[in-house]
This record gives sequence, structure tokens and C-alpha cells, in this order.
Amino acid sequence: MLSHRSVAELVRRRAAALPAEAFAVAAPIVEAVRARGEVALREYAERFADVPVGAPLFLERTTLDRALAGLPRSDRARLERVAKRIRTFAEAQRRALGPVTVTLPGGAAGHWIAPLERAGCYAPGGRYPLSSSVLMTAVTAQAAGVKSIWVASPRPGPMTLAAAAIAGADGVVAAGGAQAIAALAFGAGPVSPCDVIAGPGNRYVMAAKQLVAGGVAIDMLAGPSELVVFADATASPAVIAADLLAQAEHDPDALPVLVTLDPTHLDRVEAELARQLANLPSREVARAALANGGVVVVGNVEEGIAACDALAPEHLELCLRDSAAIAPRLAHFGALFIGAGSAEVLGDYGAGPNHVLPTAGTARSKGGLSVYTFLRVRTWLRIDDGAAARPLVEDAAWFGRVEGLEAHARSAERRLD
Repeated sequence: MLSHRSVAELVRRRAAALPAEAFAVAAPIVEAVRARGEVALREYAERFADVPVGAPLFLERTTLDRALAGLPRSDRARLERVAKRIRTFAEAQRRALGPVTVTLPGGAAGHWIAPLERAGCYAPGGRYPLSSSVLMTAVTAQAAGVKSIWVASPRPGPMTLAAAAIAGADGVVAAGGAQAIAALAFGAGPVSPCDVIAGPGNRYVMAAKQLVAGGVAIDMLAGPSELVVFADATASPAVIAADLLAQAEHDPDALPVLVTLDPTHLDRVEAELARQLANLPSREVARAALANGGVVVVGNVEEGIAACDALAPEHLELCLRDSAAIAPRLAHFGALFIGAGSAEVLGDYGAGPNHVLPTAGTARSKGGLSVYTFLRVRTWLRIDDGAAARPLVEDAAWFGRVEGLEAHARSAERRLD
């Protein structure tokens, strides 16, 4: 199941780019929805069985509230508890970013923080409908102050609709794939064109997000799920196997990797994987994913840190004797889980930080979805004293002439009159 791998081999095996086939499928769908709106959205939603023929395509707030009211009390309580943890974390992030004012000659400059107005939040509904992704995206958008939030998800069930209600969404588009992303980007029916689209999805969702990016902001292009477990001899093979399987069951293309200081781990983890796979309902998917990953044996902690940083995984678990001391030394990851008790699945299901994270090594340049995804930094300049501002004016006029832009220079010098 797990094979010895080099870091270079694992990096090569991980597809960083979307296949051309995904764009070939997504592009005409995106264009059709852009050109024909709700009519094309329904055509594709019904063709791909996102929604039954003739069924409502847009489920507005009253429908969401009915789904929430119909949940068993215990299910509703759990959804609300998870949403509260996500909201608390997002609100704390929001408070960490505030307005700035810097004094300048003759005035001041600064920035204000403003939310985007309309957000589209995508939640997968295929092999595993992810109502947790509804909370992760829409609750975070609401915490940022976004006024209008629409969720898109194919075949949305009561749990997805209830999660959208708890998250404060205006409604749910009962569609998935490229057609849903296009509807959020360009508008369809009661959905106005969104300013930002966020959330995980398959290759066609990602291709569509890339196609509409520019006209609308997107959070990231996230591919198959990844987990690296960095372990030493203190780590339990049973825990390592359980965590690798939790990622592996997502998708046959998922990447579960063990980076270990203990050469005996491979055999012991293999034995645990075989035992745990025996009664795992998703074992066929998990088994395929395990073949993508592997084990990297390192000689010391420094080599392990270098291996983890080179992989820059979506999720990185530290199952080490000194996890807390080693954590600050790691540079590249989507989300970090420090210590054997910090299971990655706790992050998946609402401990607080977001589970929509960069993959395929893009954690080297991008963080995960957060309240900042839904915010804009808006700068301002105010000059009150023209005489005091003379150095700014003279510098601006000089730069305009250096760059050959005489009208710029003259515009600045008008302030000297």
C-alpha cells in the first residue's frame, strides 16, 4: 500500500496544473451560462442530475429555515456549535486587521478595511456532500461583513440547507460543477453576480473558477486533498494509519504521506492500514489514494523539516516528541496540526480554523481561506496643508518627468498655485 518514496518523486507525482480536459469541459458550460443565464444553468443542472427535472433551482431563505427547523434537535445543536467556533475564529481574525493612519507632510494617508458585498460559496455534493464546507465558507463570509451570500451545491439535502441557514446565506443554488461557478460569477435568476467565489470542488469546478477569475475574485485553486504526517518513534502506528486513511478516503487522487524518523514505521503502519481498511466502507477509494502517497524516511529532524517544506502540503501533522518546539521551524503548509492529539479531522470539522486550503505546493505562496478572503484593504490620501505638502508635490512632478509623463508633473504642480 505505502511505498518508500523520495521527496522529489512525491512532488512529481502531484499534479500542480489542471488537465486540459477539465477546461475543455468547463469552458463551453461557463460561456453558455454567461450568455443565457438561468436557462443554461437549468439545462446543465438537469443534464448532470444536480436537480430533478422541473424542480426549483433556487432555494431561498424560507426553504433553508424549514430545513433547519426539521432537523433533529441534537443535529441542529451540533451544527450551531461548529458554526459558532468557526465564527469566533473568523471574528478574531477580523479584529486583527484594522484601519491605519500615517502622518504625511501636509496631511495623512491610510487604509480602511471593507468587506466585499456579494459572495458565492461552493460546497461539493458528489461522493461526499460537504455541509461542513457550507459553514467554513459562508460563516466566514458573514463574519467578514459580506451583505449577500449564496451557496451553490448539487442535490442539496436537509443538512446542507440547514447549514446554509445557520451560516446566514440568502439562499442555495441547487447546482454544481462549472455551471454553478458560472452562475455565481455572472448571476442567474435571483443571484446577482458575486464579487468573490470560495470553496472546494472537483477539477471542473476548479477549471471554471480559473476561467472566471479576473472578473470575480476566487479564493484559490485547490486540488485533491493532501496530508503529511511528520512522526518519530513516539508516534502510534495506529494513529498514523487512521490519519492517513482519513485523507485517503476523500478521493482516489488524494496524497497521504508519512515522513518519519523511525525506519520501522513502514512495516508497523502497513500492518495497521491493512487492519483498519478491512472494515472501512470507503476502502477502495482509500486504497487507491494510498498508492499515490508513500513513506519518506529521514535521518534527523532537519531532514524531516526540509522534506515537509519541499512538499508544502495542504495539511501537516506533527506527531513528534517535541512538536511544539519544531512547529515554528516549518515554513510551508496550508494548515499545521501540532502534537498527536491535534488530529487533522478536527480541523476539517470546525475546531475554528478553515478547512479550505491550498494544495499542490501552492502553500508556498498562499494561505487558506479566511475572513481576509472576503475583505478589501482600501487606501486613502488627504492633504490639508498645501505648503507643507510641497516636498510631496515636487517629488511627484520630478517622477512624472523622469517617466516622460508631463501631464502627471503638471497635475502635481497645480497644487503649488
